[in-house]
Amino acid sequence: MSNSTRYSPELRERAVRMAGENRADYKSEWATFVGVSKLFGMSPETLRSWVRKAQIYSGSRPGLSSDERAKLKALERENKDLRRANAILQDASIFFATALDGQTKR
Repeated sequence: MSNSTRYSPELRERAVRMAGENRADYKSEWATFVGVSKLFGMSPETLRSWVRKAQIYSGSRPGLSSDERAKLKALERENKDLRRANAILQDASIFFATALDGQTKR
């Protein structure tokens, strides 16, 4: 999950667990976040994002974990670099091929 220093990992886990356990006591999911977040002194949006991340990590919600997202970003960066290197090599091969053709015609 997040590397926030404001809330301890234990507090995050407890808040997420409490939101899941008390879901039936509220009219909506957002009402659950509002109610539980007041108990811990955080914003409902903070709790909502923690719950979403926990659902993604547990596999009950589709999405990418932080590790998967970082790996995807690194692969996209590598792909971009390889495409740029490939374009440079293609341009160089065209340049040298035309230079060699010009020498043989003399």
